[in-house]
Amino acid sequence: MRNYAVIGDPVEHSRSPGMQNAAFEFHHLGSPYVKYHVRPAELGDFVEFAKRQLAGFNCTVPHKAAIIPFLDEVDPDALAAQSVNTVTVDENGRLSGTSTDGYGLETALRENFGKDVEGAEFCFIGCGGAAHATAFHLARRGAKTIRIANRTIEKAEELAEKLSKCFPSLELDTASPRDNGTLSDWFARTNFLIQATSLGLKFADPPPFDLELLTPDLKLAVFDTIYLDTPLLKRAKELGLPAAGGSAMLLYQGAKSFEIWTGLPAPIEEMRAGMEGKPSC
Repeated sequence: MRNYAVIGDPVEHSRSPGMQNAAFEFHHLGSPYVKYHVRPAELGDFVEFAKRQLAGFNCTVPHKAAIIPFLDEVDPDALAAQSVNTVTVDENGRLSGTSTDGYGLETALRENFGKDVEGAEFCFIGCGGAAHATAFHLARRGAKTIRIANRTIEKAEELAEKLSKCFPSLELDTASPRDNGTLSDWFARTNFLIQATSLGLKFADPPPFDLELLTPDLKLAVFDTIYLDTPLLKRAKELGLPAAGGSAMLLYQGAKSFEIWTGLPAPIEEMRAGMEGKPSC
């Protein structure tokens, strides 16, 4: 049996091996899932290795867009979003890619907040690979509005333009995360605030925006795609705002990846326990 993996730069923090191996072990398939620290310049070499040694792999930062030119086949939605997080390698070494990030986010929002995405207004902080994939998924699932704040405003505008071409009726807006006036106005009208940058992975990271913009009178739910207790989540909880980290998103996108690779049902609670480093019952 060939192995599976997650690749990223960094990747040491990844909980995917514990989660995925719990699923493989549940189905009596051993523990074939590992992690590889792959720097951008090493991606081509890794792909050649994967063709020979792997049956599938997950991509995280910064490889979700960079992997696409190496793939033989890409799901149309993932191609439009320019974001792939799940790659399948067949017996002939052909690589096919898709994204399960959107499914993971939607399911996590429903689990944590009990709210559906149809007709909802979203504000994204950051527009990397995860934001691309999830924004396209939310638009396809009937989101009313998507607002994107990104440090490089041109990248936010590029994502908004891509979304506009695919979803002409979708309401879109862009801004800098340092534009406090605009963000304050957005937050007053937002159902879901999605923090999609990598800020918060390291202890010394600055906040992704001025956290004083969050106030207890807001009606939004705060979701941080990072699965640590970030300053953003601490601030939201202090104010009594509904808030959740990225653990559930990681769980459900990983479960979908497992099902794509194996054709077997994902054992959700076992994967949750594996992700949290707990023995499954």
